[in-house]
Amino acid sequence: MKPVDLPASAIVNALSVDVEDYFQVSAFANHIARSDWDTLPCRVERNVEQILHILAEANAHATFFTLGWIAERYPRLIRRICAGGHEIASHGFGHERASAQERGEFLADIRLAKAVLEDISGTPVHGYRAPSFSVGRGNAWAFDCMVEAGYRYSSSLYPIRHDHYGEPDAPRFPHEVRPGLMEIPIATVRLRERNWPAGGGGYFRLLPYRVSHWSIKRINTVDRMPATFYFHPWELDAEQPRIDGLPAKTRFRHYVNLERMTPRLVRLLADFRWDRVDRVFQNGAR
Repeated sequence: MKPVDLPASAIVNALSVDVEDYFQVSAFANHIARSDWDTLPCRVERNVEQILHILAEANAHATFFTLGWIAERYPRLIRRICAGGHEIASHGFGHERASAQERGEFLADIRLAKAVLEDISGTPVHGYRAPSFSVGRGNAWAFDCMVEAGYRYSSSLYPIRHDHYGEPDAPRFPHEVRPGLMEIPIATVRLRERNWPAGGGGYFRLLPYRVSHWSIKRINTVDRMPATFYFHPWELDAEQPRIDGLPAKTRFRHYVNLERMTPRLVRLLADFRWDRVDRVFQNGAR
């Protein structure tokens, strides 16, 4: 994708939400059995409604990468997202990491999620994001599966070094990974021959706001490109139930600064221009 020929202040960035509940995050997989999900208090409706209100107040729109598991249980929520003018995209069905599945399992998962989301929303689903950005060189066949399942774009790569995910050598900006399939990576800043995270997630909560602001502004002004940003509904929920027995690093990453997330998000929406992934990148292609 070529740099945008616009003033930096006119560049529209891509805002996205990974719709999963607090007990579904990959870091909790060894502490919460999947069979127990239906027994836990689900807070995703409340949290997504709060996000929809914040977006409406800011006159901003986003792409909601949603689990099929969530959509089946809360179909009204999916319709509310669509009614607000937002894009529904796929986050797979049950938050299984792509790298933990065989090819046939993965294809069945992303096909099922797409079918469920399209049936409930009444709109076509073009985008897919792998849980925990779990697509890379070791399972590049996943892109072939996305094409086979009918997706037009993926947002499954984070070109950074991280202990749970990341493809630091991947291109930093949208590029065609298969004929008809565009990959739209999460935003990074290139400094000292290394990519640094700039696209949200835990970094947005854990680091000072000025770091995210500086990073997105640099992408807009130096790279002349839109930034792709993401967050989770549970990150706005400081009152979510605490899970016992978590390692210290996991507790830190998940719970620190939850109470600061909402005001930071409001500020982010005011400081930059934002829209759905499909509209920013014209359905995944320019």
